Amino acid sequence: MTKAHRAAGIAKPITPHSLRHAFTTHLLESGTDVRRIQLLLGHRSLATTSRYLKITTSTVCATTSPLDLLPEVAPLPSEPTPPPVF
Repeated sequence: MTKAHRAAGIAKPITPHSLRHAFTTHLLESGTDVRRIQLLLGHRSLATTSRYLKITTSTVCATTSPLDLLPEVAPLPSEPTPPPVF
């Protein structure tokens, strides 16, 4: 790991844990399901996995609401006015 760290020219210190955290963050930001991430990391509890899942604000703000995916609905026609009474 030290050899790869030097070869990559990364100035920040790295550890196996930091690589694991980066891997998890990239999976999450690319849309991978949290349950799948839990299985990949080998966690029994989702609470353990949630420690890794720190989402950037830009990712949260860029998330499309499922409601935005609904098709536009044409407005209902208004009730016809009854004819005048004689």
